[in-house]
Amino acid sequence: MDDGGTTQTGPGRAEPDEQQLREQVCEIGRNLWRKDMVAANDGNITVRLGPDRFLATPTGTSKGYLRPELLAVVDAAGRPEPGCPVRPSSELPMHLRVYARRPDVGAVVHAHPMYATVWAVAGEGLPRQMLPETVVAMGPVPLAPYATPSTDAVPDSIEPFLTGAAVLLEQHGALTWGPDLMSAYLAMERLEYTAKISYLLRRIGAERDLPAAEIARLKERFGTTY
Repeated sequence: MDDGGTTQTGPGRAEPDEQQLREQVCEIGRNLWRKDMVAANDGNITVRLGPDRFLATPTGTSKGYLRPELLAVVDAAGRPEPGCPVRPSSELPMHLRVYARRPDVGAVVHAHPMYATVWAVAGEGLPRQMLPETVVAMGPVPLAPYATPSTDAVPDSIEPFLTGAAVLLEQHGALTWGPDLMSAYLAMERLEYTAKISYLLRRIGAERDLPAAEIARLKERFGTTY
């Protein structure tokens, strides 16, 4: 078993270890809560368990107090498995749209980090490429237009913006994803760090991108992870 929550079941093939992922979801929920990226019952986390099977945080539950046995398992249509003890988050369709359009994605995280949400409420994305880490690991972060939470309008609003690793949700919060749960969570941390730097630079009037030639050089040397 490796640190990514998988166990080898055959030559070259890895299947998720569900119990390990349940525990990791709870750990990441606590991290989001401790870092003030969620308040009250805000936010939700999902992980791909198989082609049409997903682990999801329950509705109405603080991310700081999740329990492994009280996570929902749903299919690609969002239907809970028989015997599931809880209802999944009402924002599950937003996550499922990411999985449907990005087969390479293994986990999705939704949160309301303070600085990223400030930009989302202001109606601005984070297009600037100021740091090497941002260029390689995240890229420009677009703003999806406002849609009423927990409606089909939300997945529709994010669909045009799923080529990167993150999107801001206008007057709502942020959504990140990645090949595994830790990658999706770290994308949220990186997004919030970038949003804070962007906010402070705007305050002092010193917003600066890396030169275009350096951005191209970074992508050529390191590639991108999104």
